[in-house]
Amino acid sequence: MAPCPNTDPRRITGTSFLFPAGIRPCILWLSALLAPLAMAAQTPRSPEYAAVQQSLAQGWNTWDVYSVAAQVLLPEGFTIRVGLKHNSALNSDAFLCDLLIGRQGKGEEAIIPGPHTWNGSYTELRLSWQKHEMLLQTAHDGEDLVMLATPVGLNAGLPPTLVISAGVLWNRPGSSRKSGDHLQFENASRKIGVYWTGEDQPPAALPVATPFFAGLLQSAIGISTGHSRSVDQIRTILKRQRPSGEGVSQAIESVMGWDTFFDPSKSRVVSPVSRLWSTGWGGYVLFDWDTFFAASMAAVGARDLAYADTIETLQESTPEGFVPNYARAGGWKSSDRSEPPVGAITVLDLYRKYRDGWLLRDTFDPLLRWNRWWDEHRAQDGYLVWGTDAGNRPVNPDDNAIGTLQGAKYESGLDNSPMYDGAPFHPETNRMHLADVGLMSLYVADCNALAEIAIVLGKHPEEQELRTRGERYSARLQTLWDEKTGMFLNKNLDTGDLSPRLSPTNFYPLLAKAATPRQAARMVNEHLLNPQEFWGEWVIPSIARSDPAFRDQDYWRGRIWGPMNYLVYLGLLNYDQPAARKQLAQKSLALFNQEWRLNGHVHENYNAITGMGDDVGSSDRFYHWGALLGLIDYLENGARMDRSAAPK
Repeated sequence: MAPCPNTDPRRITGTSFLFPAGIRPCILWLSALLAPLAMAAQTPRSPEYAAVQQSLAQGWNTWDVYSVAAQVLLPEGFTIRVGLKHNSALNSDAFLCDLLIGRQGKGEEAIIPGPHTWNGSYTELRLSWQKHEMLLQTAHDGEDLVMLATPVGLNAGLPPTLVISAGVLWNRPGSSRKSGDHLQFENASRKIGVYWTGEDQPPAALPVATPFFAGLLQSAIGISTGHSRSVDQIRTILKRQRPSGEGVSQAIESVMGWDTFFDPSKSRVVSPVSRLWSTGWGGYVLFDWDTFFAASMAAVGARDLAYADTIETLQESTPEGFVPNYARAGGWKSSDRSEPPVGAITVLDLYRKYRDGWLLRDTFDPLLRWNRWWDEHRAQDGYLVWGTDAGNRPVNPDDNAIGTLQGAKYESGLDNSPMYDGAPFHPETNRMHLADVGLMSLYVADCNALAEIAIVLGKHPEEQELRTRGERYSARLQTLWDEKTGMFLNKNLDTGDLSPRLSPTNFYPLLAKAATPRQAARMVNEHLLNPQEFWGEWVIPSIARSDPAFRDQDYWRGRIWGPMNYLVYLGLLNYDQPAARKQLAQKSLALFNQEWRLNGHVHENYNAITGMGDDVGSSDRFYHWGALLGLIDYLENGARMDRSAAPK
């Protein structure tokens, strides 16, 4: 039976956009060794933000990235892990110690996640593994934790062994031991007992290095801290704590709850895209726009988490001043490239909702440095283009895209988009010589949002600087309008030709308010609502349906992505397009609900023909930005942040 360490760096079974074969565990030691070389100096936390992180990192929750069935008490690090041993097969040594959502390999566990409240006061999941099924529920009872493991539809063979182990994570001070009828955590200031209702089996050769309970899961078994509770008492607590309703806001809460954990390397609570991506990258991975979008979703009901996701993304900024494409465990980050600039619009929306001036003070300087970086490093012939600065250090030895066209594609966030097939790339400039409508639009929106933040902070010179820069690029964006097509088009800067390939990014001038009302009407009526291009039962495909690449349905080649729908929706808010906005919200929610209600999946991307996400291995089954499809409907139906409110 193989060991089951808490730090098992299991490989992602889907397709990684950067490392197709997955991160090799053997290089993790190198990352740790060289981490100090890769890490930029961290900005000290303000007292307000320190209080946010202190408030978040409290109590029992699914804080451990390696298992959704582990409950960790913060700040102590006391951990209760739930595992199963398969007993039915002859010579079987199958032991499941860490559970993750969305694994796709043969024999892997299948998890249908249920409700997960923001603070972990209630969680629920259903596990299928080796023909065993189990319902696992947890809840808070004051400062105590209760858990209930219930067998569901067991096969005719031997029941599995439920293993409840107790340990202390992350080198936190303290210990655990078995004491009579309970397990006990202890540190200098606290003692906590862990009790269960199961019947202990004689010690078996289990690959568990900490004290544990082990017994056959033949009927419901309860676990509780503080004092012993019966199964009926635990059921009463679970019933009291289980959230009511099944609306989109609760779905977003559950998605974000399962994808939020504690990163001990930086003592922070944060919401990376998924646990599979994070464990595959050594413990965590933050992508630029993905994590800003996480903040927008957290704003549905968790202000502090929204702030944490925003500030931690900015804290990963490189010495050159840009937010990297990725920042991963071990201190490595993309030193050569950024990703789409959506930070300022995220911060401004959070401020409009919560009105905390300190958030603006904490984020303005890194946002301004990033804004200036685009103008200084990605301007080409008066336009903005994607690029990759190969001369920056340190260089990640596993990142083969640095200094190549693929590196510039990665900066776009649209890793294999047909828009960039055959795009001109000049190594001497480290740039893709393609004036990009999407980038320029997002940048103008960034300038506009940051200028409004500057007004609130009384930074009038910076406001004027941002207005001037935004107006300059907005004017250049107008030169990409093609009257014949009725659309803003990308431009090959080597040949001067406009590209006929259309993607949702061609609608982003709506977000920048760079389109005239007449232009906006043509874009919506002739293209967005055109079933030959972008409309249909499932919307919005990442390349027009009329494009030959649409049939690929491979990643950004035709599939539907939550962030694209979301940014187009935000653009529609700026124009008199209520019918298009409403239909987009309804269709986006229908797409999200189809697999969410079926199997609890929230996909990285979806098939634009069938509306399913399970059809390919390269669509992570629990990637939080898929819930942006639900956020659109949530905003459309009365919970929208007031984007028209004047900053105070």
